[in-house]
Amino acid sequence: PSPPEKAMVCFGNMFIELPKAKTREMLRQDQEELDEEINSLRKELRVKVNRLYEAQGKPELKGFNLDPMSAEEMKLINRILEG
Repeated sequence: PSPPEKAMVCFGNMFIELPKAKTREMLRQDQEELDEEINSLRKELRVKVNRLYEAQGKPELKGFNLDPMSAEEMKLINRILEG
């Protein structure tokens, strides 16, 4: 039997049947928006932590402004480590 062309998606307290392509695109868009929001919040947090340390008279945290590695960078690192 061929796989169904529609997927059940939960919106709040109800399920809706949508085409798989549409569902996949909606999930991709949502994930992109969430990633952007997470990155924005991370940048804001760095500024706020630095202000807090400055107000307390403490030196700036070293290494706090580092960015996380991307999935592709992690794959390359793992490939190197595996030999």
